[in-house]
Amino acid sequence: MTGKRADSGGSVFAAVDIGASSGRVMLGRIRENDDGDPGVSLETVHRFPNAVVRSGGGLRWDFDALFAEVLTGLTEAATAAAARGARIASVGIDTWAVDYGLVDASGALVAQPYSYRDERSRAAVGRVHERLAPARLYGTTGLQFLQFNTLYQLASEGDLHGVQALLIPDLIAFRLTGVRRTEATNASTTGLFDAAAGEWAAEFLAALDLPQDLFPPLIQPGETIGTVLPAIAVRTGLPAGTPVVAVGSHDTASAVAAVPAGTPDFAYISSGTWSLVGVELQHPVLSEASRLANFTNERGVDGTIRYLRNVGGLWLLSECQRTWAAEGLTLPLARLLEDAAELPPGGPQINADDPAFTPPDNMPDRIRAAVRHAGAGLADRPAEVVRCILDSLAAGYARTIRDAERLTGRSIGVVHIVGGGSQNRLLCRLTADATGKPVVAGPVEATALGNVLVQARAAGELAGGLADLRKIVAAGTALERYEPAGSLQAPA
Repeated sequence: MTGKRADSGGSVFAAVDIGASSGRVMLGRIRENDDGDPGVSLETVHRFPNAVVRSGGGLRWDFDALFAEVLTGLTEAATAAAARGARIASVGIDTWAVDYGLVDASGALVAQPYSYRDERSRAAVGRVHERLAPARLYGTTGLQFLQFNTLYQLASEGDLHGVQALLIPDLIAFRLTGVRRTEATNASTTGLFDAAAGEWAAEFLAALDLPQDLFPPLIQPGETIGTVLPAIAVRTGLPAGTPVVAVGSHDTASAVAAVPAGTPDFAYISSGTWSLVGVELQHPVLSEASRLANFTNERGVDGTIRYLRNVGGLWLLSECQRTWAAEGLTLPLARLLEDAAELPPGGPQINADDPAFTPPDNMPDRIRAAVRHAGAGLADRPAEVVRCILDSLAAGYARTIRDAERLTGRSIGVVHIVGGGSQNRLLCRLTADATGKPVVAGPVEATALGNVLVQARAAGELAGGLADLRKIVAAGTALERYEPAGSLQAPA
């Protein structure tokens, strides 16, 4: 399904998929499999790095450079489609959550957007909670407490009258179309969204002295935001009037839409820079027990609830690799994982989602310090550090899934790992062992697949609900199944 050249002729869909460390533009096409059922082919046409920069007194995103890469990617997409005699039917955008750019009445960006990794919002948490107690916040928003949630970032700003806040995918869409909207799955991560009503929590905006029109109106996945501006069409070669369609613009919402689950008793782990671990529900869980467990209720495609908790992710590993490379020690990831796999179980662990690991810095030193603080020791060898990270992630996944079962009253039969972490065989094996449940790994490109599937359904090339979309993914993806106790089984 993935990594293949898009078929010739017909319609293709451009998926702009940007994470906190890299981005890409992909072409997706709905095709007929040998058995006559629909499938999806994906082709990456442009990859680019994404990283925070120190600017203006803090950690920010270079949005202008990011948008230039999006335009380059869409140009490559238009060129590739034309070479195959195909046309781009629409564009969909997904990125990470919570961050935003402020635009003035003319549409100009006031400043480069802050990154959630900046520490500025820490001081605002107390001020927000003086006006809105945590229990009251959770009872409406159902949102996991994270110090970088959008409402804490906004409380760090000055006067916000006369500007609007556009979440990153909405800001990209605005630059492409001139239309301001806020896609609902990402809106649900702001801390200013009513989880049950599915609309803005106006009383919270008022309580924080934020303008009621701070965010543009909501739009749902599958609805059209607008069409590309004439200048964008000329710049990229996209057909005039190409629609930009709202998808699950929070990348996890798109990834969960493409989980290849055949039954509802599944848990998912969207594994990348962060790990998003949870279950899919039809209604939010807003109980005090849920708040104390720090679970979040975020919107998914088709009005579902992504009931999950943010757990530390492969950011820890990539930051270790960056630090080691800067010290002159460049080791292939495959070698690191092989060496880590040879170590016996029962080694030291850390709390992988501790905020101390959020900023970029010398990650190996911070991990060893955390182990020492817990009264244990960790050797300097990279293999020990890598094994500590993966053991800690697997343990965090297991705790979260057990808590989800307890808080929802559901019994989880299988765990699906999607995203980059699904390629990490050691992590998958450790997760099966830690959870005591079978783990199904794949697809790697779940986010882009979810993006394309929602676009294709909006265009009328597919029909049905999430279960129907997931059948398409399952039928066209080579999945690996890991049974508890570490024995790798045959492909699922």
